[in-house]
Amino acid sequence: QVQLVESGGGLVQAGGSLRLSCAASGRTFSMNPMGWFRQAPGKEREFVAAVNWYWGSTSYADSVKGRFTISRDNAKNTVYLQMNALKPEDTAVYYCAASTGTVVTIAPSGYYYWGQGTQVTVSS
Repeated sequence: QVQLVESGGGLVQAGGSLRLSCAASGRTFSMNPMGWFRQAPGKEREFVAAVNWYWGSTSYADSVKGRFTISRDNAKNTVYLQMNALKPEDTAVYYCAASTGTVVTIAPSGYYYWGQGTQVTVSS
């Protein structure tokens, strides 16, 4: 059974930093894209960042470029999201996702496995 378990969310002041982790179990995703999405109350789930380390490709939403960095440790089957210079508009539930394909995509439909989500709240 494949599981993605996120951790690292919490409450932080604007300008602060958080590091999210997503540990995968049940199969490896070393050749597949893994990504982060977020969903704020009343809004649709939106793409944040994705990485396919094997192919050397990453993608970021414009709203987080220069502030967030996605990385992965294939040996640990874990993907990370380092979030710096956080803003109140970054407040959302952050979801980890893993694809069974090979191409990084920003569409939620491109990801088959999802974590349960971790809350990130940025206070002004």
